[in-house]
Amino acid sequence: QVQLVESGGGLVQAGGSLRLSCAASGRTFSRYSVGWFRQAPGKEREFVVGISYGNGRTLYADSVKGRFTISRDNAKNMVYLQLNSLKPEDTAVYYCAARFGTVVVQQSESEYVYWGQGTQVTVSS
Repeated sequence: QVQLVESGGGLVQAGGSLRLSCAASGRTFSRYSVGWFRQAPGKEREFVVGISYGNGRTLYADSVKGRFTISRDNAKNMVYLQLNSLKPEDTAVYYCAARFGTVVVQQSESEYVYWGQGTQVTVSS
């Protein structure tokens, strides 16, 4: 079992930055692939970025490439999402999700077993 807790969301002006954190329980978290998803009001949840276990392969949605950066610190059971150059369209609840194994980053939310409660990111224009 893995429990995930996101933090770091907030209100920021367009062009600003935030760093989201995902804290995980479990001694084998290093063997989990992790994804960040987001859901804007009235829209379906969408994949933002993921990082695999082992080789740390990453995959970004086109909408965030060059602006967002995912990283992980397995010693601390943490995954981070640095959000730069934020736009109003980035406003959403951001979720951290995890699944055991795979060196391929999964983009489908159905591939992830464990989910956090989400953290709100609001970008004002």
